[in-house]
Amino acid sequence: PALFMDNARKGSIVSRANSIGSTSASSVPNTDDEDSDYHQESYKESYKDQRRRAHTQAEQKRRDAIKKGYNDLQAIVPTCEQQDFSISSQKLSKAIVLQKTIDYIQFLHKEKKKQEEEVSTLRKDVMALKIMKVNYEQIVKAHQDNPNEGKNQISDEVKFNVFQGIMDSLFQSFNASVSVTSFQELSACVFSWIEEHCKPQTLRDVVIGVLHKVKSQLY
Repeated sequence: PALFMDNARKGSIVSRANSIGSTSASSVPNTDDEDSDYHQESYKESYKDQRRRAHTQAEQKRRDAIKKGYNDLQAIVPTCEQQDFSISSQKLSKAIVLQKTIDYIQFLHKEKKKQEEEVSTLRKDVMALKIMKVNYEQIVKAHQDNPNEGKNQISDEVKFNVFQGIMDSLFQSFNASVSVTSFQELSACVFSWIEEHCKPQTLRDVVIGVLHKVKSQLY
């Protein structure tokens, strides 16, 4: 009986120990699963924050680039700096900056076209001067080769007739092309007449025609 009582007491103690252990184990939270969920949630939040931060930075860079572009336009376009006194203390809007930029580009295109026309005119003048240079060189060479040719053979009257014929031809074109209604109109017409009727090739044709006419009268 004593042995039975001792075994029963030991069995009761073991049973109570198992019961306590089971209860304690059930009351302890599952730290491994909860840690895993916590880390996953924190990772998701961190990824969202990173994307939000990256988007914010990209948007800020875009805004800064646009702002720098408008500031550069205001610095480059002269009309953006020449503001009216009424708006001199105000900041120019983006629409005004763009419009002034468009106007300035159109102005530059017109100036470029005007300069190209001036360059074309200068090239024609250079070509005419080269032709005159060649002609004068030929005249000088002819005199050097035959210094006595024609000497004392042409009278002053013939020279005057040649000069008169040239001037008469020029005056006819001058009288037909130039208006003397006002000084302003006279100035404009004179320059137009010079450009049209006093070109080297035109003068050369006039002189050749007069010389042929005088030569036919002499012989």
